[in-house]
Amino acid sequence: MASKLLRAVVLGPPGSGKGTVCERIARSFGLQHLSSGQFLRESLGGADAQGGAGLGLQLWSCLRDGPDSVLAALLPPIPAPFPCGACTGFPRTLGQAKALDRICELDLVISLNIPFETLKDRLSARWVHPGSGRVYNMDFNPPHVQGIDDLTGEPLVQREDDRPEAVAARLRKYKDAAKPVIELYKSRGILHSFSGTETNKIWPYVYTLLSSRIPPILSDEDN
Repeated sequence: MASKLLRAVVLGPPGSGKGTVCERIARSFGLQHLSSGQFLRESLGGADAQGGAGLGLQLWSCLRDGPDSVLAALLPPIPAPFPCGACTGFPRTLGQAKALDRICELDLVISLNIPFETLKDRLSARWVHPGSGRVYNMDFNPPHVQGIDDLTGEPLVQREDDRPEAVAARLRKYKDAAKPVIELYKSRGILHSFSGTETNKIWPYVYTLLSSRIPPILSDEDN
């Protein structure tokens, strides 16, 4: 377990690798990974059973991109003191950032800057397992059997907003919503931005930053 508290948020557009970075942070530094996407999937656990995987994904997308008050209300209570952890998927908007302020004070914010064309290619090739949120990419992380989840054998689906015709609008929407959030954390002096096209190349810089704040439990090479 980490030897001191560290509260961090990882920001980035859809397909930027936020989840992968947070999983590595959790392993390397003994922190807890808090994912708003996972909270929403758990809240919608009955949707797939009642209306099929497509309905569950549609509801998840509406809630994720819906009013700030709805998403904030669905997130589970975070006990005080807030555990060491890195959060992904929240906050997405200035309203959500202000809601997070009422829960805890962040130590740092990591922003992932990925070129538009890279994101478009990643998202268009992305398929997910609805029940767990496991993500596959047909270009560099395909399932063992095409269209089938490796662990459960259940079918994979492509989210409506990951389809090529929807990706450009989705990225524009993120950029508009995230700009004031990024400016807020920049003004507080806790924003750290990393640019690149590959998570494996960005990760060493993230690891170095966090190592200056909290002792790692795994070396960089172990990731």
